[in-house]
Amino acid sequence: MKRAKVITDEQKIDELLSRGVAEAIVKEKLKEKLMSGKQLRIKLGIDPTSPDIHIGRAVSLLKLRDFQELGHKIVLIIGDFTGIIGDTSDKDSERPMIDKKIIDQNKKSYFEQVGKIVDIKNAELRYNSEWLSKLKYGDIGTHADVFSVADFVARENIAKRLKAGSRVSLREILYPLMQGYDSVAVQADVEIGGTDQKFNLLAGRALQVRYGQAPQDILMSPIIAGLDGRKMSSSWGNTINLMAKPEDMLGKVMSLKDESIIEYFMLCTRMPLLEVGEMASAIRRGENPRDIKMKLAREIVTLYHGQKKALSAEQTFVETFREGKIPENIPNVSTDDVPNALVTLKLVPSKSELTRLMKAGGVRNAETGEKIFTLSVSRTKPTIIRIGKRHFVKLTPKKKQ
Repeated sequence: MKRAKVITDEQKIDELLSRGVAEAIVKEKLKEKLMSGKQLRIKLGIDPTSPDIHIGRAVSLLKLRDFQELGHKIVLIIGDFTGIIGDTSDKDSERPMIDKKIIDQNKKSYFEQVGKIVDIKNAELRYNSEWLSKLKYGDIGTHADVFSVADFVARENIAKRLKAGSRVSLREILYPLMQGYDSVAVQADVEIGGTDQKFNLLAGRALQVRYGQAPQDILMSPIIAGLDGRKMSSSWGNTINLMAKPEDMLGKVMSLKDESIIEYFMLCTRMPLLEVGEMASAIRRGENPRDIKMKLAREIVTLYHGQKKALSAEQTFVETFREGKIPENIPNVSTDDVPNALVTLKLVPSKSELTRLMKAGGVRNAETGEKIFTLSVSRTKPTIIRIGKRHFVKLTPKKKQ
């Protein structure tokens, strides 16, 4: 495979080291390396703890693409071993181990999803079970010797749990060692991750030194807010997934809180910074945030689905939400178990959430506006219902046996 030419444009490098970067270790040295023309190995690890990658993860993936566009070698690690153990970096309670079968199922489409952002044909794609599953107790002892228990328990979330008397398992202490050893295994020059990963990222530097390698530099991205204002997390269902349909993706962006608009332009798109500044100025001048948010939604959908589908999704949104029209090609359900069908179609995250929505008046007859508190298929005629703000479904009479 032909090696990419490394670009040393200082303006591009400065933007790479600043846009969407909350902290860099060690920024000055990394800039020197980037200006030298040497091709660097840029590492990012993702655990397949959910079948879907959301755009909160895409913040780091976009940074990975930035490095790739400058000619550097990106190394993407799917944590099929670390995912089983569970990272506690962003958790206020113990994260349970996940069954290997679930991890194996989740990881099946991860490279395809990542391919929405980076050029995976020119990337190094790895699973960390390649090396972690082969380690022995002696190896783990070597890794553990680099750190003290005090280092681990000093972390803010761990300290809070211990103070509250909550359980902290020894398994959780092992996770940073494993992520750190990933950097040794692939000989990373740079690792990308969120600010909540700082301890794990630094573990990579420490272990590389132990194994005679130069310590990796680190770029940390801020953690973006989900649709409800909390941290974006699959477990909370407040995500925008990379594989979401264009209409669904656009609708979710439009439901975003206004205060997150500029943050999303900066972190989740590659709109030129000058234009992002213009968007921020427009909001300060009092321009309707809804119009700015539509530009954001169009930009995000274009990134994952192309401009044509983004414009079509925008038209559907306008017709549905501003003009009150019912969209075409909505899902059709004909079954005795409507709630289960809606979960399967991903129109609601769970049956309990559907129940909550119905109690709150969030499920209506799309044609009459009447609130619906129980769901069943009519025996006589189709009924179109609206679930929340964005989802429509047709309940069709079942065929006679």
